[in-house]
Amino acid sequence: MTSSLPARAAISHIILDIEGTTCPFAFVKETLFPYAADQLEGFLAAEASNPQVEQLLRAVEHAWEHEDNHEALELLANARFAANASTAQRLLPYLKWLIRCDKKLTPLKDLQGLIWERGYEAGHLCAPLFEDVPPALQRWERMGIQLGVYSSGSIKAQQLLYAHSIAGNLQPLFTSWFDTRIGTKQDASSYTAIAFQLKAKPKDILFISDVIAELHAASAAGMHPLLSDRPGNPSREAGTYPVARSFAAVYS
Repeated sequence: MTSSLPARAAISHIILDIEGTTCPFAFVKETLFPYAADQLEGFLAAEASNPQVEQLLRAVEHAWEHEDNHEALELLANARFAANASTAQRLLPYLKWLIRCDKKLTPLKDLQGLIWERGYEAGHLCAPLFEDVPPALQRWERMGIQLGVYSSGSIKAQQLLYAHSIAGNLQPLFTSWFDTRIGTKQDASSYTAIAFQLKAKPKDILFISDVIAELHAASAAGMHPLLSDRPGNPSREAGTYPVARSFAAVYS
């Protein structure tokens, strides 16, 4: 880690990304996403009459009707021929396409969160956090730093991951949770909105992520950026930002 982080006394909040920051990139791509895709059809068959699921499916359908992607539009055209199919059955190919492409569609993320909830509760899923993360979270919390999460996954998915980690239930260490409802992660206004909700000044917030574009946005909003450089991350270019390969030395 470089030495250009602000002094500990200057930081009141630490906001963390998840994928590639506190949890291995591979767990999300190789475990969570495939699990949601495999369980999706059975979940929808069992829960399609659930009002919450019905509402999410309507939101997905609305997004599909406003797609401009050629492949998604082909799926939509084919679905219109399935006259006797239920809404869930018609949406299934599109939902699987969204998962395969890792689209940041909020109702999809909410559906994935509901599926993962079942998986965590059944013991099929457990979050493999980087070994330096649990002690760092506990250390920062003891210091009086307020911890938050900002991830493209739904708030439910975030909370489930930290509640079912290899280090046990770490969810109580966090005081705030943010997903794409606050805005996209590459937009500076999202970080301004987070600071506003926290009733904190952006300059008092450290944002940690493995994605340079997100650090650009947080920095533009006035937050302090820190790149999490973990093995297996798709990009490990830090640019001018400070870098942490472990959180062991971050405000130790």
